[in-house]
Amino acid sequence: MSDAQRVTVLSGGVGAARMLAGILQLSDAGDVTAIVNVGDDLELHGLRISPDLDTIAYTLAGEINPDTGWGLAGETWQAMDSLRRYGGISWFGLGDRDLGTHLYRTQRHAEGASLSEVTAEITAAWGLGLQLMPVTDDRLRTMVTLDGEGDDDGLEVSFQEYFVHRRHAVAVRSIRFDGAASSTPGPGVLAALAEAERVVIAPSNPVVSIDPVLAVPGVREAVTARRADTVAVSPIVAGSALKGPAARLLKELGREATVVGIARWYAPLAATLVIDDADADLATAVTAEGIRPVVAPSVMDTPELAVDLARTVLGL
Repeated sequence: MSDAQRVTVLSGGVGAARMLAGILQLSDAGDVTAIVNVGDDLELHGLRISPDLDTIAYTLAGEINPDTGWGLAGETWQAMDSLRRYGGISWFGLGDRDLGTHLYRTQRHAEGASLSEVTAEITAAWGLGLQLMPVTDDRLRTMVTLDGEGDDDGLEVSFQEYFVHRRHAVAVRSIRFDGAASSTPGPGVLAALAEAERVVIAPSNPVVSIDPVLAVPGVREAVTARRADTVAVSPIVAGSALKGPAARLLKELGREATVVGIARWYAPLAATLVIDDADADLATAVTAEGIRPVVAPSVMDTPELAVDLARTVLGL
């Protein structure tokens, strides 16, 4: 354990989950808060599904599916098999164990519980001691305008339709966050940012994981106010994303898909950017963007490497 330090992490899914697992090896769980993207959420089969919240919960519980990086370990797929038999929507895979989470969330929503309340109940049920907070209880959805051919050209789809159904294989023209302008931060979100001794921007996709969090009114301003104590971890290493379409999205949206581009993106929010050893030669260019580079191994291929990265971030 490290000396007590309150830590708040702006989080997407897989990368944030791995970083949080490392942080929790060094911190008391009660001192750790994750503010989580809900722009990926969707309603399907009448169920309310929150992929990033669930990925973090399952990972920290040691129950994540090791083969997919999402869903639960030891999963079976009988419900999806039946759905395919009937010709139902089956492009978004929901395992039989995972369905229990979505059924519970949907039940509690029908009973009047907020997403924050349900998330706290799910977190407690898995025996997790940290605070897992959706950035807002209001409806917020990441919408993607495609830059494709034929009927795809200019078509706006939900993030999951782009990412899962179309396997993020279609170029993107623009992204917007539907509902953001009228949303409010979830209970405790602004306080968690104001009271943390360290704010961390996880190595999540800056376009579709971190920006939806910052799009909720008041959140970007709260992070900016803590800039001196905020550390971001680059999700781009040697010009590529470790997982998902982050590098390609940056290029398609006219951004630079390097740690220098990430430095430019995060300089107004964070005083420090952790970049991988593979990008050490770009440290001077990162500094020129107005953010201090710290060169350290940042690829979390093992739990031990995640702890090492967490130690770097917390010790800065």
